[in-house]
Amino acid sequence: MVATTHDVMPDIELYQPTDEANALSLASTLGEDGWLLAGGQDTYGWLKDRNKSPAAMIELTKIDAWKGVRETANGIEIGALTTLTEIINDPLIKSRYGLLSMAASRVASPQIRNVGTLAGNLAQDARCWYYRRGLDCYRAGGNLCYADAPESLNREHALFGQSRCVAVSPSDTAPALVALDATLVISSERGQRRVAAEDFFVGPAVDIEHMTILRPGEILTSVLLPNSWANAEFYFEKVADRNVWDFALVSVAAAMKVSDGTIQDARLACGAVEAKPRRLTAVESALRGKPRNEATANQVASIATQGARPLNYNHFKVPLMENLVKRAIRG
Repeated sequence: MVATTHDVMPDIELYQPTDEANALSLASTLGEDGWLLAGGQDTYGWLKDRNKSPAAMIELTKIDAWKGVRETANGIEIGALTTLTEIINDPLIKSRYGLLSMAASRVASPQIRNVGTLAGNLAQDARCWYYRRGLDCYRAGGNLCYADAPESLNREHALFGQSRCVAVSPSDTAPALVALDATLVISSERGQRRVAAEDFFVGPAVDIEHMTILRPGEILTSVLLPNSWANAEFYFEKVADRNVWDFALVSVAAAMKVSDGTIQDARLACGAVEAKPRRLTAVESALRGKPRNEATANQVASIATQGARPLNYNHFKVPLMENLVKRAIRG
């Protein structure tokens, strides 16, 4: 009887707005009691395991204004409800910002990419199994990090930014957007605010209970990619235990402007090593004016892991991260 009860979905009110104004009004009115639903790939696991209990759900899939890819004077705008499959196949993204297409193609499986959205991939919660099991860790409002103890299973956890919590950002598309210098548009009844992709994500030292700056009443509605990084030289690689489904052990996204074999400018970000995409600004500085070759890659790769604090079972991430940075630099 207990198992049967646990497997039944909790009683939740469902709202299905069909326009922007209605969706933003509902988000504002319901506040913390309203759960935003797009593809639902992260949502239903939480509800099934009874570790999240929203009073109401706001399904956003009917709002066409927040879908699709549009060319703008300064680049392109991607609706946050655009599916990952659509991002992979869109000709504008593929031709100018292939880095994002590459990253999206490595998310989970084709079935999940067909319904999963860009916003959902960016805003998903931490995948630490201690947290997901419903334990009262710091991130869940408790006073302990179960993953940061001598006997803990923390092979997939953070190398950097561990402040009471050692969970990592699970998003594959986030490092690509940071490398592309994307801007995220956040909407609410009060209006819109625009933030750089790297500022959208927050570490536990800033906010222990949230992984992004989104607050009740706010909805991520679009992503802007600037012309300044269109048609750059791109590299994306994700290392996971399996090629499909699994979350990254470490990933790297790189955008470089190269002229006559010399790196004029570069933006690099790694995933799955911190609670947010880790921008490698020191590596970027070291690359400017250097040839894009094996020697440069070997010279600067170790800069990427300076300050790393491995846990008991994730020391392997240090050489893995350095090698991925080398591969990105030499192309």
